[in-house]
Amino acid sequence: MKIQRFEDLQARQQARVLANMVYNAAEQGSFAKDFKLRNQICDAAGSVMHNCAEGFDSGFDNEFVVFLKYARRSASEVQSEGCLALGRKYIDEIAFRQIYDKATETKKIIMLSSLIFDEANLERNPLDSRTKRPLDYPTMRLSCWISLT
Repeated sequence: MKIQRFEDLQARQQARVLANMVYNAAEQGSFAKDFKLRNQICDAAGSVMHNCAEGFDSGFDNEFVVFLKYARRSASEVQSEGCLALGRKYIDEIAFRQIYDKATETKKIIMLSSLIFDEANLERNPLDSRTKRPLDYPTMRLSCWISLT
């Protein structure tokens, strides 16, 4: 299956599920009143999704990989903030485990995607030893479309 829109990316689809889980948890009880933590975890969850989309539309494999790595870091941030929410008793162990596990699953898909695009980019575009950029930078376009299903 050819990926034509950022919505087709499996990493972004999983990130959307994660973001909805986080938003649902953050709207409950005392969690909803801790504006700083609530906003931080919701922003991080949204960032996972948004970085996948932004990287896809960058038009360059190497930039896409950078944005996927940002997305992965944001998923780690969600996990860390989830730990804090659990410690503060804003969420129970079940909700925490669901969010944490979905973030882990999302990170694995993002990592696989970034490795595939990074490898494909290096095969097609060897790096200039001086600049560490692909030799035909910035003319290359996304050309390695895969389905992770």
